[in-house]
Amino acid sequence: MGGPQMHEATAFWVERPGAGALRPVALAAPGDGDVLVRTLHTGISRGTETTVFQGGVPPSEYERMRAPFQEGAFPGPVKYGYLNVGVVEQGPTDLVGRVVFALYPHQSAFVVGAGDVVPVPEDVPDRRAVLAGAVETAVNVLWDAAPLVGDRITVVGAGMIGCCIARLAAGIPAAEVVLVDVDPAKAAVAARLGVPFATPGDAPHERDLVIDASASEAGLQLALETVVTEGEVIEAGWFGDRPATLTLGSDFHSRRLTIRSSQVGMVAPRRRGSRTTRDRLALALELLRDPAFDALLTGSSSWRELPEVMARLAEGPSGELCHTIDWSDA
Repeated sequence: MGGPQMHEATAFWVERPGAGALRPVALAAPGDGDVLVRTLHTGISRGTETTVFQGGVPPSEYERMRAPFQEGAFPGPVKYGYLNVGVVEQGPTDLVGRVVFALYPHQSAFVVGAGDVVPVPEDVPDRRAVLAGAVETAVNVLWDAAPLVGDRITVVGAGMIGCCIARLAAGIPAAEVVLVDVDPAKAAVAARLGVPFATPGDAPHERDLVIDASASEAGLQLALETVVTEGEVIEAGWFGDRPATLTLGSDFHSRRLTIRSSQVGMVAPRRRGSRTTRDRLALALELLRDPAFDALLTGSSSWRELPEVMARLAEGPSGELCHTIDWSDA
């Protein structure tokens, strides 16, 4: 079963919109079939988590946007997050000592069922493994989008999710993938991912498939302008409670365009009958053997600094993609 029992941990809570704090939490003793995990790294999912931090989850989405192990409720106090990599300290013999990924919030240690953790492949570095949730989202988006061999694909928005989508799409034989972002500095990240980059003004047109991961009305409008006639735009961004205004009175109807949403909460319909969410997460961890994903790890801080880091990331645009939190000395 492993080593001595831990009785207390430290967790990050959003106390109220715009303010977070570290709280002590009691740990229950693991029962049969449970694991006690000591956290090594957590990752901040910048788009969703800063929306939660700012109180931007619309009331209509309070239930649908719950994280698997969330405590509290929106807009706060709430313990929220879902990118956690740790080592199993107690549990079934085959898991003790293994590094695992869990959809758990920012907390120094936790107890969950053994089925709620997925082992990280031994050749995937611990810190890179926090990207499993983002790669899992990218997998689901591509299952929804169903790109074909040789497709001309544009991904709008070079955030963490957009970058993951672009890297995976670039592996499709003969696919021509372009990553578009308003920040010219993102060209360096695109280069590390092996994907051509363009700013909106230089974005190519007549694209077979356009995926918008920008969570901006300008990004979605650009997607509509650059997709082929009778083409489909996949909307993968999340606007929270922000409205979006689109120009649909020009050629939207005459070109018979389609906007379709993609969201990670359920497995894409094309794979729902054959893959579970656990299958999808395990696939994401296998895909993280690719060292190119290290380009998305843009900063790291101690867990002690987490309230300040979250506040800074929520202030506005920055060069951050995935900022990780180091819990190794917690």
